[in-house]
Parts: sequence; C-alpha cells; structure tokens
Amino acid sequence: MESQKKYRDWKPHEYASRSVSPAEVLPDGDLVFFLLETIPGFDLSAFYRYYEAETRGAPPFSVPMMCTLLVYSYAVGVFSSRKIAAACERNLAFLAIVGSESPDFRTISDFRKIHWSAFEDLFLEVLRLAHSLGMIKLGNLALDGSKFKANASRHKAMSYDYMTKEVSRLRSEIQELTRRAQQTDAAEDAVHGARRGDELPEELRRREDRLAVIEAAMKRLEAEKKEKAEAEQRRRDEAQAEREAAGKRRCGRPAKPVDPTPEDKAQTNFTDPEAKVMKTSNKGFDYGYNAQAVVDEAHQIILSADVTRQANDKQQARNMAEQPRETVTAAGIALPPIAPPASEETCPVTEPTVPSTVTAPPASEAPCPVIELTVPSTATAQSEAKATAIPMSMDNGYFSEGAVAEVTAQGFDPHIAVGRQKHHTPPPTEVDGAPPENATVKEKMAHKLRTGKGRACYAKRKQIVEPVFGQIKQGRGFRQFLVRGIRKVRSEWKLVCLTHNLLKIWRHHCALT
Repeated sequence: MESQKKYRDWKPHEYASRSVSPAEVLPDGDLVFFLLETIPGFDLSAFYRYYEAETRGAPPFSVPMMCTLLVYSYAVGVFSSRKIAAACERNLAFLAIVGSESPDFRTISDFRKIHWSAFEDLFLEVLRLAHSLGMIKLGNLALDGSKFKANASRHKAMSYDYMTKEVSRLRSEIQELTRRAQQTDAAEDAVHGARRGDELPEELRRREDRLAVIEAAMKRLEAEKKEKAEAEQRRRDEAQAEREAAGKRRCGRPAKPVDPTPEDKAQTNFTDPEAKVMKTSNKGFDYGYNAQAVVDEAHQIILSADVTRQANDKQQARNMAEQPRETVTAAGIALPPIAPPASEETCPVTEPTVPSTVTAPPASEAPCPVIELTVPSTATAQSEAKATAIPMSMDNGYFSEGAVAEVTAQGFDPHIAVGRQKHHTPPPTEVDGAPPENATVKEKMAHKLRTGKGRACYAKRKQIVEPVFGQIKQGRGFRQFLVRGIRKVRSEWKLVCLTHNLLKIWRHHCALT
C-alpha cells in the first residue's frame, strides 16, 4: 500500500562506506572527554607500582586508559566487567577511551582486583581537584549511611544450631562411609589380592570438604561471640570498679554470667563470611554492608567514605568524625585546629556565636571560607579563646551521649536529632537562650535543634547527604557490591564515591564553560 505521507530515507548500510569517530558524534562537553583530559593528570603512581615490580609477560594496558575506563563505567552505571568489555566493542564513548586496544573482561576484572587499594589514593586526588576548583567550603557537613546488598546469597547461609546438627550428621555419614570402604577393601583383597588402598571415595571426599567448611564457619561465629563476651565482661568490670570507688552497690538482680557460646540463631554466610544480615528498605532482611559518607554542603562533594559490618549507626559517629579530618588533611586541604576543651561551668553546650565577618582565604588558594566561632573563655584564661567548629548534622540514628562528646572532640559542632518527628505533626516551637544548667546531654541537644540557628543548620541535612545516596542508588543503579570481604568492599565504595565527586566536578565545569 503506497502512503501519501512523506518519510525520511532510511539507509542502514550507509555506515559501511564511512568511518565513525566518537569526537564527531558525541557532544564536545561529554563526560568521556572530560575524564580523558582529567584522569591522566592525576598522580597514578599507586597503580604503576605494581607493574614496575613485574617485568615478565606481555606489556600491560595503559594505566591511565584502564583507570579512565573503570571510572567512566562506574559513572554511567556499568559495573560488570563483561558488560564493560562488551561496551568497549559497540559503544562510542567506550571506544573513545580504549581506541583500538580493547581489553577483554578478564583483564578489566583483574585490573580492578589488583588495584583496589590504589583507588583510595585516587579518591584523594579527586578531592584535591575539587578543592582547587573551590567546590569544598567546609561550611556545613552532613553524615548518613545506607545499606547495600553484599555479594552473598541468603541460601548460602546457616545458623549455629543447624551447623551443630549438620556436623554431627556429616561425621556419622563419614564414619559409615569409612566402614563400608574398609569392608569393600577387605572383600577385594580376598578376591584380587593386594591393592594400594589409599584411594578416597568421591562420596567421602565431598562430605569431608563440606564438614571442613562448616567447622570453619562455626569457629568464626565462636570467635566473634568470644570477642563480644570479653568486651561485655570488661564493661561490667569497669562499671563495678566505678561503683566500688564511689562506695555504691549494684541494685537489682545479679547479672547473668557472660556466655561466650554463640546463640543458636547466629548465622554466617559461606559466600561472603564478613557480610552481616541487615534490614532492607522493603522491611525484609538480607546480607549486606552499611556504607557511610560525610558530604560537604556546597556541591555535595563526599569528603570521606567508609563501610562497616554493623547495621547500627550509633557506633559510627566517632569513626566518621575522625575520617573527614584525616582525609581532608591528606588531600592537602587546611582544616581549622581542634578547640581546646573548656570547663562545663563556663562553656555549656549551646549554639556557638557566629560573628558577622568571615575569614578570607589566602589569595593563592581557591575560595574556601571558614566561619570563626567564638568559644567563651574559661575562668583561668587571661584572654578570650577562639576556635573553629564546623557544623556536622546527623539523623537520630547516630545519637548517643558518647557520640556527641566524640564528634565535639574532633572539632565539629554536632547537630544530631534526638528523636524522630511523626509525619503531619507541627514542628516544636522555637526557643531562645541557653538550656537549663542541669539539663542532660540529650536535653541540651534537643534545645540546640529548637533554636533558630540549630533548626536552620539541621534542616539542610536532608538536602546535603540524602540526595547523594539517591544519585548513587537510583541514578546510577549501584545497589550491590561486586566484591567480597570488608577490605575490598571499602575500596569499591571509595571508587563509587570518587566517581560521584567527578560527576559533580564535571557538571560544575560545564556550568562554568
């Protein structure tokens, strides 16, 4: 049927008569061209170090090319080495990186495995670049965590109670198989004469291998439980020593003795033994890791990143307050010094006074304003002491009295929610002034977040850190770690975070040009 409508000509075989160049097809400001110009300028000595010690074999692929390939792949949501290798053969952006030297999936996978620790150095290089562009202001930081699925199957796990029963069953079967083998040997010796007799039946070997794996898993659970029991016993001993020093006696029923034996429901995974069962967003449970990130307010640059096996965030406040100072200092970014502790009588926990002036950075450095916060002087001080404290906001999952003290000790001004506000309920009324002198740490923190400055500071937390995890999980599709073991998982999380920072830098660069 002939149509009266005019259509454009379709010539699918025309590509065979002309060459296609990525530079002609892709936009000038495409991410791949930005990375091709940026990454070779980084200090990649941590990657080169491995090849300098190995002189055998064929020449390896270019280190800047492989780094650019992996960074670009993680930036656009391609994480599988097989999918990366396939894209190098059919995707123009990937072809712009590899050219005629296209690595196979095994080469890509090996490069990633060999250089996991080197990506942590690359994370610092990206931070230095962000700082040189004035994208790190250190005016307000936010900390949050998110659960990511581990590379482990729920069907490859077993509880301690089931392991005990399985070990007993396997040992009985091994004894029975050994008895049958001995009977068979005796019967064959009677018929055929002497034989070697050291052949291990396949059925027996499989059971012995499985028994060894289960026993190793039981030892891991027992070691973890023993470590926790020793920590609990130390805590009890310290508490008892404090009571005896104060002349007090313990109230209530006597505490049960600390049991170093794992609970029957304690589980471990055979695929990734270091992964832990954690609650997921769909109200289910799965093996995963808890990824943490401290984000700067100005451009959502991740300043520090870590992964823990603990599902509870309360224990992460101290570690994640120490890391930004260490990471930022290692990246060559100057941080204000930690303020000396002041006495509780003259320096209560209140909202710090912010002066109207802002300290300007040296002319040679990128603009990175640091707010000076005035700390009241102690009774013995001869002059007014000044120190800087960068606000750091966290949700109520991080709150504890110890967390407040530890974050403050690192030179930050903690803004931690003390509870969860119900939906469709009006916010608490705003307050002014200092909290009561006899207020607890929790009451002081609640009072701080009800002041105008405290409320404004904490209100920015959601728009600083939570979009970062949304961009990583939903935008790029990274929801599961590909590697196993906490050390490798931490390195992969650093790779994910440095690509996030590079995407922010690229968009900032595009906005300026």
